[in-house]
Amino acid sequence: MAKRLDQVLVIDIESTCWEGGPAPKGETHDIIEIGLTPLELTTGRRLEKRSILVRPERSKVSPFCTQLTTLTQEQVDGGILFKDACKILEEEYHAPERLWASYGDYDRRQFEKQCRDQGVRYPFGPSHLNVKTLFALSRRLPTEVGLPQALALLGLSLEGTHHRGHDDAWNVAAVLWELLKKLREGFTIG
Repeated sequence: MAKRLDQVLVIDIESTCWEGGPAPKGETHDIIEIGLTPLELTTGRRLEKRSILVRPERSKVSPFCTQLTTLTQEQVDGGILFKDACKILEEEYHAPERLWASYGDYDRRQFEKQCRDQGVRYPFGPSHLNVKTLFALSRRLPTEVGLPQALALLGLSLEGTHHRGHDDAWNVAAVLWELLKKLREGFTIG
């Protein structure tokens, strides 16, 4: 299967979480939102800001999680099953054929783990781009920085609500485009 290089699928997930540490006994992290922004590579246009709410099957949304993400148990109860969300990524966005990116490796690891745990086919191809690491390397930073700091260093404003998947994906796509523009400016064709 040939890789499509027309877009990068920028993904940001939110998962069930608990204050101060691990999941309560009998619960495990579930993806509750898949934020998605396809970044058009010829123009830098962010084509869509989509939020796919996912109904958690192995945990509940804690008060801490609601405080962090603004997502409530009632909202995600109206979401779709994880396997159906993965089908959307495959069928509507051709995820197996496109590079996908996230800010850090958490999103990739959580997708891999949840797919393995639930027996769901991994919706992406083998290529993942960690924008957090790329940003730190491109700016010669000694450590990786959070998304709000990366935006600030680029002179960009945080749009929307931090820790909402669709807003974070939108902002990560803006960071990625700035990095790609700088990279492209360094090349001359001839």
